[in-house]
Amino acid sequence: MKYNTDRKGHKKLLRSFERVGEYALLLKRVLAVPDRMKEFMKEFMKGIYFLGVNSIWIVVIISLFIGAAIVLQIALNIDSPMLPRFTVGVVSREIILLEFSSTIMCLILAGKVGSNVASEIGTMRITEQIDALDIMGVNSANYLILPKIVSFVAFMPVLVVFSMFMGLFGGYIICLFLETPSVETYVYGMQVFFRESFIWYSIGKSMLFGFIIASVAAYFGYTAKGGALEVGQASTNSVVMNSVLILVCDLVFTHLVMG
Repeated sequence: MKYNTDRKGHKKLLRSFERVGEYALLLKRVLAVPDRMKEFMKEFMKGIYFLGVNSIWIVVIISLFIGAAIVLQIALNIDSPMLPRFTVGVVSREIILLEFSSTIMCLILAGKVGSNVASEIGTMRITEQIDALDIMGVNSANYLILPKIVSFVAFMPVLVVFSMFMGLFGGYIICLFLETPSVETYVYGMQVFFRESFIWYSIGKSMLFGFIIASVAAYFGYTAKGGALEVGQASTNSVVMNSVLILVCDLVFTHLVMG
């Protein structure tokens, strides 16, 4: 029994290394100059709309309520005469700018955008549309995946800015209604000790995460085999793997840039 367990563990480890190699080889095909720039721009604009613009509503709603919840939690838990009340605005701003609007929002988008990309490309794989492109001599990986990656990465700064604004605005609304702290105190806290570099840090980090989300999801969809069940499994695997990679890269990126 132990021998069989060890063999299964070795097979899983070997398969993991194989997936890394397959992903690297796929990226080599993807990151090439498009043969037809007109077609690339057409797919790029589609990606901007379907992957980026269609994600604004979920970013706005989640950021508004989470921002309000963050401010409320901090206001209730930081209630000490040793700390000025504008600390609520300072701490809320740092949480929203540094982690929520980049990392947490990307984890959420990994579910929405990642599953969308994986299922779309996976469906094309099992219906042999990708095979047809390969037979015609088209670089199917470059044609299908590159526009999605570029469009999503290019639109990530817009989503991050929306998330930052709505998160801070959600806190403003809570202060407006509950007066804990007052609106003036909260706004002062948002302004004091402000560092513009935090915004660029979050935008840069989110663009890296956007590349991970789109490319990993495309990999799982592109390598899907079987039928509709396998497409769903590929979509699920892409969300799980993207979530893990985002958290690991967040830790490494923060240590390298902020450390």
